[in-house]
Amino acid sequence: MPSDIEIAQRTRLNPIAETAAKLDIPDEALIPYGRHKAKIAAPFIRSLSARPDGALILVTAVSPTPAGEGKTTTTIGLGDALNRIGKRTAICLREPSLGPCFGQKGGATGGGHAQVAPMEEINLHFTGDFHAITTAHNLLAAMVDNHLYWGNALGLDPRRIVWRRVMDMNDRSLREMVTALGGNGVPAETGFDITVASEVMAILCLAQDMADLRARLGRIIVGYRRDNTAVTCAELKADGAMTALLKDAFSPNLVQTLEGHPALIHGGPFANIAHGCNSVVATRTALKLADYVVTEAGFGADLGAEKFFDIKCRKAGLSPKAVVIVATIRSLKMNGGKARSDLGGEDIEALMLGCENLGRHIENMRLFGVPAIVAINHFAGDTEAEVAAARTFAETMGVEAIVCRHWADGGAGAEELAHGVVDIIARDEARFAPLYPDDMPLLEKIETVARRIYRADAVVADKAVTDQLRRWQKRGFGHLPVCIAKTQYSFTTDPDRLGAPTHHEIRIREVRLAAGAGFVVAICGDVMTMPGLPRTPAAERIGVGDGGEISGLS
Repeated sequence: MPSDIEIAQRTRLNPIAETAAKLDIPDEALIPYGRHKAKIAAPFIRSLSARPDGALILVTAVSPTPAGEGKTTTTIGLGDALNRIGKRTAICLREPSLGPCFGQKGGATGGGHAQVAPMEEINLHFTGDFHAITTAHNLLAAMVDNHLYWGNALGLDPRRIVWRRVMDMNDRSLREMVTALGGNGVPAETGFDITVASEVMAILCLAQDMADLRARLGRIIVGYRRDNTAVTCAELKADGAMTALLKDAFSPNLVQTLEGHPALIHGGPFANIAHGCNSVVATRTALKLADYVVTEAGFGADLGAEKFFDIKCRKAGLSPKAVVIVATIRSLKMNGGKARSDLGGEDIEALMLGCENLGRHIENMRLFGVPAIVAINHFAGDTEAEVAAARTFAETMGVEAIVCRHWADGGAGAEELAHGVVDIIARDEARFAPLYPDDMPLLEKIETVARRIYRADAVVADKAVTDQLRRWQKRGFGHLPVCIAKTQYSFTTDPDRLGAPTHHEIRIREVRLAAGAGFVVAICGDVMTMPGLPRTPAAERIGVGDGGEISGLS
C-alpha cells in the first residue's frame, strides 16, 4: 500500500471552482490561493444568512492511543460516503499545526484514500492563517512591552502581565523566559505557548463576523494594575491593527477530498489545551450550503466533544443532530492494557476491558442529548471475533457499531456508516443541551465536568486558584463556560491511566481568563501549553525530492 502522501500526490485534483460549484458557490465568491484552494469571500457568506441550516454531525473518538483511532480520516470518509449516497454534504475540519506535523503526531489531513488535498500545502503553510494569528498575537505582546517602555500610562504592573507570546512549533526551551534584558525595556518573566493555544486562535474560531472579531480582540486582558483592575487590548489600542492582520485569515478555506468533494478547513485550536473545534464561521457557512455537515472535535470525546458542545455549540447556537464515536480494535486493546508491541494477535479479554473506555464515551454523549453511533475504523489485522465482540458491546450500550473501511476504499468503505447516520437524523431524536447552565459558578462548572465526564471524585485546587475564580465571578465573568486543559490520553490527569478509571482527583494547577474568546481555562496536571519535540521527531523524515515533491509528511 502506498503511503498517505504518495496516494495524495498520485490523485488528480479538480480546479477549486469545480469543487465550489458542488455547493453552488459562484466564481466571484472565491478568493483563489493557487489551483486547488481558495477562501470564501465575506459578502457571499453574509448573503446566506436567510437560508435554513443543514444537519450537523460531530465525529469524535475514544481516548486516543499511539495505536491510532482515525477521527479525521473517518470524518472525511463519512463525508465522501454521504456524497456517494446522494446527500449534499460538506466537511468542516481544523487546520493542521506545524507542531505535530514536525513532532510526533504527524499531519491532520486524513489518511489512505480518505484525505483532504492538497495534502502537503494544507499540512504546511496552507493559506497563511496561522501566520496571521501568530503575528496578531505577538503584535499585542510587543505593544504591551512598548507601553511599559514609554512610561506605562495605564499603570500596568510588570509583574502581573498575563499575555505571553506564541509560535506554531513545539519548542520546550521557550516555555519560561525573561524578556527585555540588557536595558531594552522593563524585564519581565514570560514565555511562549504554541499558536493553537493562543486566545487569538480561539477568538478567530468563535467570532460571528468582523465586528465581533474586533470586539473580542478588544476584550483580551493583557495584565493587571496594582489595584487588581484589568488592562485590555482595546486600552492599548491594538485591536484595530490585530483585526487588520486577521482580515483575510477570518475567511474560511475551501479545499477538496481525494474524491473531489468540498471541505472547509479553518482554525485549529487543540482540544487538550484549547477548545478543539474549527471556526464558527466555517461551520455556519457549510450549514447554509449543504444538507449534511460533518465536523470533528479534537482528541477523545471527554475533551473535544465536551468543548464542542459546552463552548462552541452553546455560544454559536448550534444544535448537532448526531455524533459518531470512532474506535479501532487496536486502540480498544491498548485501553484494555495491551502493549503497543503486542497488538497484532487476537486478544478478546484486552478488547473487552478497553471497551469500558468506549462505553464511558457513549454514556457521556447521552448527557448532551445527542444520539450516537460507533464507527469501528478497520485495520487489516482485526479478527472477525474481535470485531464481533466490539459490535456486541456497543449493542449492549444501546448503539449501533459499524465497521468502516474508508482508509482502504475511500467513501465506498463508509457507505454503511453514512446510511446509519442518515437514519439517526431522520428519527429526529436529538435534544441537545449543554452540560451545565450559564449561571452556575465557575468552580462548580469545572467540578461538573470533572465529576460527570471524567468520573472524578473531587477537584483539588490551591486557595490562590479558587480565590481567582471567585474574583472573576464577582467581576462579571461567572457566566462563561470552562475549558479544561488536561492530558488527552486519560479521563484522569495521569496519561498512563487508560481505560475508564474512577475514584480519582482532578488537580487544577492554574486558571486563565480568556475574556475575548469567552471562556475560563483550567490547566490541570502536567499538561503543557507549549509542547516539546519527541526523541525522534517526524521532522527527521521530511524532505524534498529532486523534482520538488515533498516526502516523509504523514
